[in-house]
Amino acid sequence: MVDISKISTEKRNENTKNIDIASTKDMLKMINEEDKKVPLAVEKAIDQIALVVDHVTEAFFHGGRLIYIGAGTSGRLGVLDASECPPTFGVGNDMVIGLIAGGDEALRYAIEGVEDSKWQAHQDLKAIHLTNKDIVLGIAASGRTPYVIGAVEYAKEVGAKTACITTAERSELAKVADYPIEAITGAEPLTGSTRMKSGTAQKLILNMITTASMVKIGKVYENLMIDVQMSNNKLVSRATNIVMEITGCTEEVAETYLAKYNSVKYAIFGIISHIEEPEKIKELLEQHNGNIRESLKAIF
Repeated sequence: MVDISKISTEKRNENTKNIDIASTKDMLKMINEEDKKVPLAVEKAIDQIALVVDHVTEAFFHGGRLIYIGAGTSGRLGVLDASECPPTFGVGNDMVIGLIAGGDEALRYAIEGVEDSKWQAHQDLKAIHLTNKDIVLGIAASGRTPYVIGAVEYAKEVGAKTACITTAERSELAKVADYPIEAITGAEPLTGSTRMKSGTAQKLILNMITTASMVKIGKVYENLMIDVQMSNNKLVSRATNIVMEITGCTEEVAETYLAKYNSVKYAIFGIISHIEEPEKIKELLEQHNGNIRESLKAIF
């Protein structure tokens, strides 16, 4: 039997001991009061998160990938964040990868036993051909999940950088990872239900990591998503508005340039620079890692 009594995320919450006899409104107030503590816990980990962002950015610049790996809720959140990067930032499906113990079936159904296998983590990382260019980020609320610890250990053997997100104090995972992120959220409203405060903290941190690293590699201009994929009507409208907002052009001009290049970034650059040839735009952007600001500075 695994002793979980000393894991901070497994401790009982004194503030919610009467949740089972509370009115609906009071029950929700209890949960809400506990949820308010989550951003403060994340704030205390900002320095750790910043370090991870810088290493993720470096990996991206050198052709590496960010690989999330976790079990249960932690794994699902990693897969969620990874899956949202291609439509949001226009990156390939293999730039940010989410792995969950038990595979895709575990996204919908609980497959709890697989989280105990370090060997399976090794196999899952071998299957995506992990290299020393990549950075592996293990996600585990308790910081003790064997599958996640095994993944970090294997990544270090390969020579990949490693990071982690945990919401428990003094965890084994934090000791193993090169760059740990520890957002200590305390006891859950329901004892041990880490889909609650812990999961919320993990989601906030994952948002930070991918958003900040994508900003740093030129996927954002000001606070606008200039590599957004125009895969549905809403995103086409968003793309048009982004081009108009940045360049000050009319809707007709924005639509013309988007139709010509099928790229928000190219449309913006073409309008501002008055360079029409896509090959020339591509050359200039590639010289400055896709950064519009730096590319424009070079020609003006």
